[in-house]
Amino acid sequence: MARFRRRTCIILLLFILFICSIMMALKTLRPDRAGFGDPFGLGLLPELQQRTVLLDNKQNSLNRVQGDTVTHISNLRSIAVNTMKASMPPVNKLEEELSSPNYNFHIFYYSWFGNPQFDGKYIHWNHPLLPHWDPKIANNYPKGRHSPPEDIGANFYPELGSYSSKDPSVIEAHMKQMRSASTGVIVLSWYPPGMADENGEPTDDLVPVILDYAHKYNLKVTFHIEPYKDRDDRSMYHNVKYIIDKYGGHPAFYRHKTSTGRFLPMFYVYDSYVTIPEIWANLLTVSGSQTIRNTPYDALFIALLVEERHKHDIHRSGFDGMYTYFATNGFSYGSSHHNWASLKAFCDSNNLMFIPSVGPGYIDTSIRPWNNHNTRNRVNGKYYETAFSAALLVRPEIISITSFNEWHEGTQIEKAVPKRTGQVVYLDYKPHKPNVYLELTQKWSEKYRKEQEQWLM
Repeated sequence: MARFRRRTCIILLLFILFICSIMMALKTLRPDRAGFGDPFGLGLLPELQQRTVLLDNKQNSLNRVQGDTVTHISNLRSIAVNTMKASMPPVNKLEEELSSPNYNFHIFYYSWFGNPQFDGKYIHWNHPLLPHWDPKIANNYPKGRHSPPEDIGANFYPELGSYSSKDPSVIEAHMKQMRSASTGVIVLSWYPPGMADENGEPTDDLVPVILDYAHKYNLKVTFHIEPYKDRDDRSMYHNVKYIIDKYGGHPAFYRHKTSTGRFLPMFYVYDSYVTIPEIWANLLTVSGSQTIRNTPYDALFIALLVEERHKHDIHRSGFDGMYTYFATNGFSYGSSHHNWASLKAFCDSNNLMFIPSVGPGYIDTSIRPWNNHNTRNRVNGKYYETAFSAALLVRPEIISITSFNEWHEGTQIEKAVPKRTGQVVYLDYKPHKPNVYLELTQKWSEKYRKEQEQWLM
């Protein structure tokens, strides 16, 4: 009887050891980001999430063999030091923490801002108050210009303050925000070297830096060619040649895969309708006198559609597609959501791309005080989601977002914060957090991916 009890105890002990071994093995195999191990709502707090991932990695490293442990702790110490220095973690760490980029989500980006620290003066934040074209109306509104940093040419106030687009920390913060929103392609506002808009200064020298930081975050960059003085077929040919020759070899330079399997650069052309179709046809048709087709500089050229008649001009001009840009539903034919289905049908029947532009809202009364009738209230994100919903209904190959940081027109999804000064009370994203529009973009990027899979089935 005693022998039987001893044998039973030994068997029970061996069984307990066996179960413990299995549990330890499973614990070792458990993914760092197992869904059941994440605190509820952690995804809405990126900074807390980053710290939690770091702690999880430390705990898991203790369960590995000694050699791996030493290496892993060393890596963690390096990451912690970098974080304390306010620098970004390495690319492989970013890939784990940020949403995957969606290269069918293109976002308009502006690098025209400046401040005294980096530029010797404020640029664009001190935007003038633009007068109405009717002098009788103009006389009823204030004149002058804004006086940063407390008074800026915007109705919202950026979390980063009145920043300079040359500040490397700002560029990096922007790339991280755009990547966290699951966008994939930055549509960079661009003027030829030595040129700028009437309130800015040349920014082409920033392109290499933007490309480098975009590459770090696995983002791509394409160009939004602005309507500079005397833009025509000849100057555009030289612009495209310059961009491709200088930047086309960079790994962050965007190329779009066409239906024929070619990978071509893409250029958005703002205010394309200002130039007559015959001039564009010289550049964009195979028989044109300045044709760029079937040359090393061939690309996809996307025209801006504002009025309905522009669709025929765009087709005659030889453009490859159209976009709508404005984040103001009802402002123009192109920006009106209910017209997107007919525009998509026209594009499909004429082998053109239709790229609807969605935005979170619109308000530009800080620089056009007489333009209140074109304001589009954000409705705590509902306006933005309605625009995305309308875009997905037409099943576009690409969706463009107006904008990441066009602060003057209040279309930005960049982080904004509440601010009140002696003279100005800025709008904000309350009751939501400063990153709410980044989160909404990420949500719809994932929804687009899932729906696109169904479209292609």
